[in-house]
Amino acid sequence: MDSKNIQKNAMQKSAEFTFTPPPEAPVFEPTLEDFADPLGYIAKIRPVAEITGICKIKPPARWQPPFSLDVDKLKFVPRIQKVNELEAITRLKLLFLEKILKFWDLQGSPLKIPMIENKTLDLYCLKFWVDEEGGFENCNTPKKWRKIANSMGYSQNANTMNFLRSNYEKILLPYEIFEKSKADILKTVKKGETKVEIKTDGDDAKQTFKEVSVESITKPKDECKNYIPHTSIKKTKTGSDIKLDVDSHSIVESEEMKCNRELRRLACYGPGPKMPGLNDEEFDITKSRKRPRYDLDPLAVYVCAICQKDHTDNLLLICNGCSDTYHTFCLKPPLNSVPDGDWRCPCCIAEEVHKPAEAFGFAQAEREYTLQQFGEMADKFKSDYFGMSGHLVPTSVAEKEFWRIISSVEEDVTVEYGADLHSMDHGSGFPTKSSLNLYPGDQEYVDSGWNLNNLPVLDGSVLRFINADISGMTVPWMYVGMCFSAFCWHNEDHWSYSINYLHWGEAKTWYGVPGSGAELLETAMKAAAPELFKSQPDLLHQLVTIMNPNILMAAGVPIYRTDQQAGEFVVTFPRAYHAGFNQGYNFAEAVNFAPPDWLKIGRDCITHYKYLKRFCVFSHDELICKMALEGDRLDLETALETQKELVSATEEEGRLRAKIAKQGLKSVRRTAFELLGDDERLCEVCKTTCFLSSVSCADCKHMACLQHANDFCQCPLDKKTLNYRYDMDELHIMLQTLDFRVNSFDKWMTETKKILLPTAPDIGRVEKLKVLLDEADELKIPKCMLLTQLKNEYTAATENVEPIIIELDDD
Repeated sequence: MDSKNIQKNAMQKSAEFTFTPPPEAPVFEPTLEDFADPLGYIAKIRPVAEITGICKIKPPARWQPPFSLDVDKLKFVPRIQKVNELEAITRLKLLFLEKILKFWDLQGSPLKIPMIENKTLDLYCLKFWVDEEGGFENCNTPKKWRKIANSMGYSQNANTMNFLRSNYEKILLPYEIFEKSKADILKTVKKGETKVEIKTDGDDAKQTFKEVSVESITKPKDECKNYIPHTSIKKTKTGSDIKLDVDSHSIVESEEMKCNRELRRLACYGPGPKMPGLNDEEFDITKSRKRPRYDLDPLAVYVCAICQKDHTDNLLLICNGCSDTYHTFCLKPPLNSVPDGDWRCPCCIAEEVHKPAEAFGFAQAEREYTLQQFGEMADKFKSDYFGMSGHLVPTSVAEKEFWRIISSVEEDVTVEYGADLHSMDHGSGFPTKSSLNLYPGDQEYVDSGWNLNNLPVLDGSVLRFINADISGMTVPWMYVGMCFSAFCWHNEDHWSYSINYLHWGEAKTWYGVPGSGAELLETAMKAAAPELFKSQPDLLHQLVTIMNPNILMAAGVPIYRTDQQAGEFVVTFPRAYHAGFNQGYNFAEAVNFAPPDWLKIGRDCITHYKYLKRFCVFSHDELICKMALEGDRLDLETALETQKELVSATEEEGRLRAKIAKQGLKSVRRTAFELLGDDERLCEVCKTTCFLSSVSCADCKHMACLQHANDFCQCPLDKKTLNYRYDMDELHIMLQTLDFRVNSFDKWMTETKKILLPTAPDIGRVEKLKVLLDEADELKIPKCMLLTQLKNEYTAATENVEPIIIELDDD
């Protein structure tokens, strides 16, 4: 599906809310024997689970680790999430609505958003579908408006079509005309130049123009008392407070609401926009504020900033922003009459309406919670929201409601999420060696490979070669959830694996996309919400954007779901995008890990990061070199994968160094990159973390990787130096060391296969089996069929020998 069709489909889905749950991700239930080897088991299920990107693992029933945190002592400040702002298309609609409201508000005509079929008119969708039909000028037949009504999910009768047409003409068309004409107006209006002439009898006589200050013409406070919006019932739901703002029979507003233009502007109420129109009482106030104040300066001559004429002064408006004056009829679109409220000129409106949007993120809550306090708040919110005990709400009902409020511009549901709590600061939910009050049975869980404090550094995980504790990656993070708190579409840093354990509480609902579908998801999200990604190209790396799985599935993205219950693991595979939300109050813990099969995709990720100019968490080359230098710690699979990676890195390094030497760079210097801070060894161009080499400039003090050696500065070559960590001979020696280890594995496998043949000689067989078993321990041969056969043969051979020895002793 091409980008335009993806966007059109997304608009239709957002108009006619429906939610169909994606297919279920696989669920695995390991035996006690399988469960004893976490990385081995995950490798075993990988061929199936990698197809879906995520999977669920149910531990054996007897595996029940104790929760090791003190519920009363753990304190944290959660993040605030406005649920519907998480969704990409809903956020686009809200941003567009904010522009339209601001446009009308700045012109002194606060907008009342019309209602249609008991819903607020979707102005963003209306503009989108009119644009699809070639613009308002081309929508001149009932057939086209019927098509627009159908696309927006409305009934297709004459009243609806007339309603859409008239409201487009009254609300959106003036904004559209303004957008098209603003460039011409900005060229016509010469800011900073005097737009008035002071007429005097003498040629040389000149007088300074005295402008009317904005402060002197502000709206009297008493005027706001007359403002009563014709609002409909709107329910506001928040995590800590649930209230009905407007009574169903009477409209009661606080004085703050009446006078606060921001609150007033965001209110959704009544049919039709507010059109300019004044009664006699208002007219005197407006005229004294908007028309030229000759009583302040009788010599002043006010001229229109567009036509530069001073005639028809009763239709001249003074901008409350810059104090420039404009004829009502010179504006595009022209105003029929003097506006009621504060008025801004086209220049001020353009500046205000087109301010760059701030990067979207989550604010921190103002209060600190203990686990118990947060739980009380979370349980109250869910029971109040659904009108029943939270535990009685089916997961399917909560799931459908989550995606409904996610897609609604009108819903105002705010929740809190205790996300990314560092176990280094708070402790871990799993028992550890430093845990207090350990019971004798707890030691099993302290040492368990499924304890998320241990999993990243198990034998077989390459992350154990990273010396630093990377919080959230090699050291677990914890998450305290409540109903509707969400985690947005993302994949893991360096495209590593991740594992999440739900210690207790209500379910966590997950959605996953396999690594093979990652680019499809990125393309679909960018196509469905192009304006968001235009202003924030790295939006998917910010973990602040979600999108209805049904929209993505319609664009061909493979998506799977699962409900993670307490005591269950969810594993995500390399580059797999995942998102989800919490069904209620719960506590989870997560960490990353990386078996040897990750190494190749980890290098692919660095190439991708370079293209995106995204910072790395660690240097991939540094990790590979450290593994190569500690080759005796590598098992067979890790050694083989490390060898492939080092061959690739060495070939690339040799090519780039030869290229820069050919250009004439002669100054070289050995540099211990690992002793530098990450910010001191970043490539100026692609932001990658340098390790094997870099080029630095003595003049501008900048640094770049060899790929961008010619791009990072324009200084002469004699000012630049090649910094290297290892020379090419040393890299080749590392390769030889790995080759020797891999060859040792090959030799062991060849000899083991020979000794296990039925035709192998019996003489010295037991001793040979024992030697091969010792070599297997020394080489760290992973558990495999060949090693199992060797152990069984040795056991059988030694059992047969013992009786013979006993008989000889008796004789």
